[in-house]
Amino acid sequence: MSSCDCGNSEAATGLSWREAAFRFGPLRNALLAGIALVVGLVLEFTGASEVLAIAAFLVAIPIGAWYFTQEGWEELVEEHEIGVEALMLIAAAGCLVFGLFEEAAALVFLYSLAEAIEELTFVRTRSAIRDLLDLAPKQARRIVNGREEMIPAEDLVVGDLFMVRPGEALPTDGVLRSGNSTLDEAPVTGESMPVAKDPGQEVFAGSVNGTGSIEIEVTRPYADNTLRRIVHLVEEAQGQKSKAQRFVDRFATRYSPAVLVGAALVAVVGGIVDGDWQEWALRGVTVLVAGAPCALVMSVPVAAAAAITRAGREGILIKGGLQLEALGRVNAVAFDKTGTLTRGKPEVTDVVALNDVAESKGLRIAASIEARSEHPLAAAVVAYARTAGIEPGPAEEFSALVGHGATALVEGRTAWVGSPALAIERMGSGELPDIVEKLQDEGETVIVAGVGSEPCTLLALRDEPRPEAAQAIVALRRLGVAHVVMLTGDNERTARAISARLGLDQVFAELKPEGKVSRIKQIQEQHGSVAMVGDGINDAPALATADVGIAIGTGGTDAAIEAADIALLADDLTKVAEALQLGRRATRISRQNLIFSVILLAVLIPSAVVGLLSVVIAVAVHEIAELLAVSNGVRAARKTTRHTVEP
Repeated sequence: MSSCDCGNSEAATGLSWREAAFRFGPLRNALLAGIALVVGLVLEFTGASEVLAIAAFLVAIPIGAWYFTQEGWEELVEEHEIGVEALMLIAAAGCLVFGLFEEAAALVFLYSLAEAIEELTFVRTRSAIRDLLDLAPKQARRIVNGREEMIPAEDLVVGDLFMVRPGEALPTDGVLRSGNSTLDEAPVTGESMPVAKDPGQEVFAGSVNGTGSIEIEVTRPYADNTLRRIVHLVEEAQGQKSKAQRFVDRFATRYSPAVLVGAALVAVVGGIVDGDWQEWALRGVTVLVAGAPCALVMSVPVAAAAAITRAGREGILIKGGLQLEALGRVNAVAFDKTGTLTRGKPEVTDVVALNDVAESKGLRIAASIEARSEHPLAAAVVAYARTAGIEPGPAEEFSALVGHGATALVEGRTAWVGSPALAIERMGSGELPDIVEKLQDEGETVIVAGVGSEPCTLLALRDEPRPEAAQAIVALRRLGVAHVVMLTGDNERTARAISARLGLDQVFAELKPEGKVSRIKQIQEQHGSVAMVGDGINDAPALATADVGIAIGTGGTDAAIEAADIALLADDLTKVAEALQLGRRATRISRQNLIFSVILLAVLIPSAVVGLLSVVIAVAVHEIAELLAVSNGVRAARKTTRHTVEP
């Protein structure tokens, strides 16, 4: 695979024999060609034997050109394209025709060496993510009938129990069944702090166990554990091209034949005008070398592959070049509230009985309906009721009122629970007590339960902002994000109270899912590219509408990972800024490379036409420029300091 043909995804699919050959074969041949070239130059310089010097040059040419000749032929025959390899081969052949054996050997050596170094760098960049696979041990302590037995980790099946001792890594994903410990999940989620784990919680392959021995039930086989899914997703993403890369690829397929035609015109027209056919033919050959667009073609893919790989190792899954490119353009960020800006674990703080209905009865009605709901607020109400010794009763004909609450038949009567707006709608007339507004101003979420048109209880719940939320928003502002907003179905007062604590620019409250979509479109019109951050499935319409959808806390959640453009495996909002920073850096580096490559071509081609460059100088400058572009692209993988951003 030529490094100038980076759309080929073979290098990202594992270490096949062909990939291994392309890692080391070109470098070996380039070095052998270099040795033969040096021998020829020494023989020529010392005057020992001109015949032997030419022989050494002729040996260097086929050895050095072995790999890129095959690539050029494949491009021509299979893809019907004239690539950079073809231009170099024609240039080398032109040198041989005019008896410039030394120049032909030097051209082949320099080009093959640069290609070999570039290819090795590129493949190592793209395959670096596979190092994660080594973090999961190959052996596991399976527990059978209370006894431990060492088996290959790949023999574990769903439902098996295995033991992990302190300091050991987990071979596959599972659920903690026995024991308590802290796990270092940095290899999976990028979260630097160990995470406390109790029975019933998910754990991931590659995590390192802390202080306690734990027993885990397998939920995913070794071949499909989280580490392997991360590697698979990142490798797939590396094969997806951005708009800029597709444009450059299309440009190159038309540009290379144009260079060939231009070189021929230089030779023919110059020869006709000047009469010195050999001189102008050599200038035509030099134009072929000077005009080769390899650095241009490599401008985008190396930076993209490097950034996507680095992101994957930090627990940030970027779906492809398009999504990485979109990250680099984000001007505004919209956050969901519950479960995103807040912990998503609300707790009941106040219960107020209404209309002389006993607190226990009102709480039972609310819990009976909420027990059928999957909303975090519903779970909090049910948990509080059970703590108070009240078990939810039967509820029939349950119906969710999207964005407002739910209704059901409880004890044969139509009961409901939801927002104060729903309560006022059901009441038809009258007002709720002033304490509702007081609680909302304090950042509490208030829900009301009732039967028929009569409210019977009021519950206040608090869902604290994530501890890193304010810091994450500061980091976004340092990146230059112009507008940070909250989109929530919660009431205006509660939303504004939390927004004030976090320093957001704007709040849109009491939104149904379609309302969030409308607000995203409005922000796009006013501020340009928008990233929407949510906790996965619940925010799917808004995530899909935004230019970039970012799902947070998706470790082990297949559906959320598949739904979003960017998946953050950790419950850590600071990774939103990290993702944007990676996108901006990759975009900036790609732009630098493109500008550099275009300027270089604009200088080299005219210089070759007027005779200021020889073939050897042209190829040396060309290959040095190509390696500079690759080296610059690899910078996109540079690790940033945690929780900080570049100015």
